[in-house]
Amino acid sequence: MPSIIVVGTQWGDEGKGKIIDVLSSQAQHIIRAQGGNNAGHTVVVDNKEFKLHLIPSGILHEHTQCYIGAGTVIDPEVLIREINTLKEKKIDVKGRLWISPYAQIIFPYHKLIDQYEEEQKEGRAIGTTGRGIGPCYSDKINRIGIRMGDYVRPEIFGREYKVNFRNKHFVMKKLYDKECADFEESFMHYSLCADFLRPFVTDVEDMINLAIAKKEFVMLEGAQGTGLDITFGTYPFVTSSETIAGGICAGAGIGPSKISHTLGVVKAYATRVGNGPMPTEVTDSSFMDHKTARE
Repeated sequence: MPSIIVVGTQWGDEGKGKIIDVLSSQAQHIIRAQGGNNAGHTVVVDNKEFKLHLIPSGILHEHTQCYIGAGTVIDPEVLIREINTLKEKKIDVKGRLWISPYAQIIFPYHKLIDQYEEEQKEGRAIGTTGRGIGPCYSDKINRIGIRMGDYVRPEIFGREYKVNFRNKHFVMKKLYDKECADFEESFMHYSLCADFLRPFVTDVEDMINLAIAKKEFVMLEGAQGTGLDITFGTYPFVTSSETIAGGICAGAGIGPSKISHTLGVVKAYATRVGNGPMPTEVTDSSFMDHKTARE
C-alpha cells in the first residue's frame, strides 16, 4: 500500500478535507505533521459536521490510527476541547490518537505576544490568527520552547514554565507595556491539561515508520497551502511552518524516499485568508459600483 502526502497547492482552503476524508476510508494511519490550530478541516459525515483543527480528520473512520506529529505546535486547551467534542459525538479516540513527544506547546503568553506584535506592525500586519502559532515556532527555533514530552513530566514542566513565564512577562512589560496572566493560576490550569494529555503521548515516529515498513496505507495530511510556506510562500505573508511536501515529511519523522505519492489539491478559483498579495483580487471602485448596480 502507498504512503501519500496530501497538500494544498494554493493558500489553503482548497477542500483538502474532502479528499482526505475519501482517502481515510482506505488508509490505516493518518498523520498531521505541521502547523497548529490556525488550520483545520471541516468534514460532514452522516449529516453531522465536524470541525477539526489539530486532530487528523481521519479520526472519524473507526479503523484508523491518527497521529499529531513532531512538526506541529499544540494548544492543549484546543486539543482537549476537540477530543471532548468527538466523544460527545460518539467518536472514541482512546487507543487511536497519539501525540509525538517532540511537538511544541502553545501557552497563553504565545497568544498574547502574537496579538501585541500584530498591533505594533500597524500597516505591515500579516493578519495572523492571533493563536500564538508564530511565537511558539519562534521559541522552538530559539531553543527555549517546551515540548510535549517535557510538558507531561511535572518535574520538568514546572521548572521550564516558570523560567519561560518570567522571561515573557519581562519582554511584554518592556516592549508592549502589557503583562502575562497570573502565574500560579496559569500553571495549575496547564498542569491539569498535561494530566489529561499524558496517556496520548508516545513514540509516534517509531509507530509510523513501522507501519510503512509493514506496507500499511499511511497518509500525511497537510495544513494550509504551498503559498503559505514559510520559505517558498508569499513571504512575509505566510504561516510559520513548512507546508510543502518536504516539510511535512520532516514534521512526521519520515524520510522522503518512503513516500509513494504526493497529491496536490487545487480549486478552480483562488482565495486566501489574512493579508498579503492576491493577484486576482479586484477592489477598485468601478468593480464595486458595477456589482452594486447588478444587485
